[in-house]
Amino acid sequence: MDKITALCKRRGFYFPSSDIYGGLANCWDFGHYGTLLKNNLRDLWWKTFVLDRDDMVAIDAAILQSPLVWKASGHISGFNDAMVDCKKCHNRTRADHLIESQLKGMKVEGLKIEEMTKIIVDNKLKCPKCGDRDLTNVRTFNLLFTTNIGIIEGEKSAVYLRGEIAQGIFINFKNILDAMRVRLPFGIAQQGKAFRNEITMGNAVHRTLEFDLMEFEYFIRKEEWEKVYKYWQDTLWTFALDLGISKDNLRWREHEEFERSFYSTKTMDIEYKYLHGWMEMFGLAYRTDYDLKNHMKHSGKDLNYTDPKTHEKIVPHVIEPTFGLSRLTGIILSDAYREDVVNGKPRVFLKLHPSIAPVKIAVFPLQKDKKLYDFARQVYLECKNKYHCEFDDSGNIGKMYRRQDEIGTPYCITVDYKSLEDKTITIRERDSMKQERVPIFKIFNFIKII
Repeated sequence: MDKITALCKRRGFYFPSSDIYGGLANCWDFGHYGTLLKNNLRDLWWKTFVLDRDDMVAIDAAILQSPLVWKASGHISGFNDAMVDCKKCHNRTRADHLIESQLKGMKVEGLKIEEMTKIIVDNKLKCPKCGDRDLTNVRTFNLLFTTNIGIIEGEKSAVYLRGEIAQGIFINFKNILDAMRVRLPFGIAQQGKAFRNEITMGNAVHRTLEFDLMEFEYFIRKEEWEKVYKYWQDTLWTFALDLGISKDNLRWREHEEFERSFYSTKTMDIEYKYLHGWMEMFGLAYRTDYDLKNHMKHSGKDLNYTDPKTHEKIVPHVIEPTFGLSRLTGIILSDAYREDVVNGKPRVFLKLHPSIAPVKIAVFPLQKDKKLYDFARQVYLECKNKYHCEFDDSGNIGKMYRRQDEIGTPYCITVDYKSLEDKTITIRERDSMKQERVPIFKIFNFIKII
């Protein structure tokens, strides 16, 4: 992870936020290539799950919503973690996870804060990071960030930064029914920022305070939930593999009862195998009709769906696939990281799928020569009309190759003096480093991006 983070900072994928002031824990800024990669992943997600489907509509809900939304959804009362700190290394972890992991078989659901503290003390549980047993008492920790609207702070001005983007979908359910021609089953999708005051420190961009989510709520009849759940389980797995992630680094894991969010009856994660262990990548939750029913109760609005044929009124149930975009970007970089040795020298490269690589093609003149430069620019502009490309004329072909390898560019095109004579160029493939001489008019026959 240290090597990957160093590469990402060196090549402009992501940086520690507020770096010149010493940084801010669990906050990261995405640089040029990180932003391009993240946007490519986002666009592929939109195309796969929204644009290419007939049963999905999109929204972009506001980050700030009425506090009543979060009261009705249960996040103010239920979106809490019980935390415990290590006095030696200051590692912070969830008390229920600590107890469950070190006292196998013990269930903590329903236990009070004082009871969890007594269990930890009596059993001399240890810090999962450093092994020390000097831990703080258990404390309650709400994951929602509070802010204020208006110029005067006070109880009436308090609002929350959204802890999930799903509520914007649920509170717009009636608007979607009124505005769009949707029929069950259908989904409402969106992508955007969410904020969680997480107590678990996070492995670069894997777990952050501010993050990008992509998700949709898929509305169904209650009796169909198991069939639809299996459908989305298979679809999420296929999407993960289509991103180029190694199948050996992926697995499904179902949440135990104590882990599940308060609104979920069944939750499963696709987990990714980092060098330090398995961590969640995508989530799939069956939220039942919890959210719509609670918003009906608290708002007094009718959020029923009326069947156009039978005129039956029902509150739909919901399957929720969730994709953390910031997290996925980090996983893609981790999975793509490679090291090998070429001619006795180490080489680092990112084996990114061409469809999501920040740069698809890099074009170089072999030497600093006006004729080569002009010809190479023509090739570059032609490629740029089709794909995102870079042009580099620094003159050292080895360094230019290495730089493009480290940002994951799948193809490099070199223009030399022979190119001026016979209108051919050399295309180098990133993974194999195989080079092939190709006529200019056949460039796009050779290069495979999708």
